[in-house]
Amino acid sequence: MASSCEHVAGLTAMDFHPPGTSDACRECRIEDTRWVVLRECKPYGHVGCCESSPRRHATRHCRETAHSGMRSVIRGDTRDCCYVHEVMGSIDRAPTAGQ
Repeated sequence: MASSCEHVAGLTAMDFHPPGTSDACRECRIEDTRWVVLRECKPYGHVGCCESSPRRHATRHCRETAHSGMRSVIRGDTRDCCYVHEVMGSIDRAPTAGQ
């Protein structure tokens, strides 16, 4: 298994939109199901539940839309992942002014 890929290599928090519903998986709320951990999609900010959750909405979203880069929405968690290549990484810190 690769350690990185073009979908997650060099990602920073600035590459993501501000999460719209970072406190919940929208699909789980509609279905009245529970989630474990939430993931946010890079292109549009969709927040869904992770692979550890019963319904796996983040994975479904990525497969249906071909969006690959996701990040954890847990405060302080820097994990990201690519569902296409099945790799996990860590979001780089955003560049500071002058870099």
